[in-house]
This record gives sequence, structure tokens and C-alpha cells, in this order.
Amino acid sequence: MTASAPFVRPYRPSDRPAVGRVCVLTAHDGGDATPHYSDTAILPTLFAYPYVDREPELAFVVDDGAGEVVGYVLGTADTAGFARWFRDDWLPGAAEAYPPPPAADGGGRTPDEVMAALLHDPERMVRPQLDPFPAHLHIDLLPTHQGLGLGRALMEAFLDALHEAGVEQVHLCMSRANTRARAFYDRMGFEELEVPDDGPVWYLGRPTARTPGAPRP
Repeated sequence: MTASAPFVRPYRPSDRPAVGRVCVLTAHDGGDATPHYSDTAILPTLFAYPYVDREPELAFVVDDGAGEVVGYVLGTADTAGFARWFRDDWLPGAAEAYPPPPAADGGGRTPDEVMAALLHDPERMVRPQLDPFPAHLHIDLLPTHQGLGLGRALMEAFLDALHEAGVEQVHLCMSRANTRARAFYDRMGFEELEVPDDGPVWYLGRPTARTPGAPRP
């Protein structure tokens, strides 16, 4: 049987391991994070699994046409509510595998410790400058399937789902080193937001409504 072309579809619970794999393979400024971490499982524990477990209706994947997930978009409609849930319901289980890291000394932290510190600080997601942009997202696509319009299709599926749920604006946080991703977000209509942060990151936001006159699915 010949495989069909890649396509975007809603997330299924059976996709969870593959979503975790894609997360790891794209977590280092769009590239494979495996060489950079002692335990890469902390990455989907922080950036993927809590979203698909809490709000699977806002998760969409790219199916390669043969059933393999090669990309996804996921997120939350309510960042403040998500941060509270993360603290109260998600973190207790995750902390068993990833306890709080030791205090940073003059030598800094390892990449694993940096991620553990983020894991134990969900309140970092809630910033007053982002109040007008209550939703946030993560989108990742394997390099083998970039440049085919699949990233746009993922983003439009997510924006449509938010818009239909009555959420008017969305934001994301990204590494400044990932210049290719920034170009994609610019093409998707995201604009830079003024948000104080010590990290080398940008905050970008946009309305969930499509450009006036653009067709909806």
C-alpha cells in the first residue's frame, strides 16, 4: 500500500510517545537536543505532555501519511489556569523524577538543571504584559517535513480552535537563536511583545482570528 501525503489531524492519546520524540528532536533551537541532556525525557515532561494531557482538544499533529507523527502544535487557552494546574496537579508527579535543582553557583547550571528549574517554576509563564494574550502554544516540526506548508497548516488549525473557543489572542516564547522559527512566526503574523525576561528569548503574539477575508476551513 502506498502511503498518502503528510496531513494535519487532531491529536490522539496513542500519539503521546511520538509527540515526546518530536519534542526532543526539535528542542535545541529547532534541532536534536539528545546530545545536550543527560535525560531528555525532561523536555516533553515540561513542554509537551502536560498540554496534551490537560487540553488534548487544542493539540494537532502532522501525520506523515503512514501513521507516524512528525510534528505537532499544542498549548493552552488559559495560561494562568494552566500554571495553577501545573503547580497543583502536574508538578507533584513530575518532581519525583526531577527534583528541584541545587542553587546555581558561579559555574552556572547544566542544561538538565536549567530545565528542572523551569519545571519547578510554572509561575514564570504568568506575566502582566501577557494578560491580553491569555493562550500560549508550542509548535515543532521535524526538519524532514519543513518547507511543505505543514507548519502553517498546524498553526491555522490551532488558531481556529482557539478562535472558535472564544479566545481572542495568543502568545509564544521562543529562543532568539532559532532564527528560522522567527521567520516562520513573522510570516504567520506574530509580532514582538515587550516582556521583561533575563533569558535570550522573544515573546511574540497575535490575534487568533485569521486575516480578514482569508477563508476558514
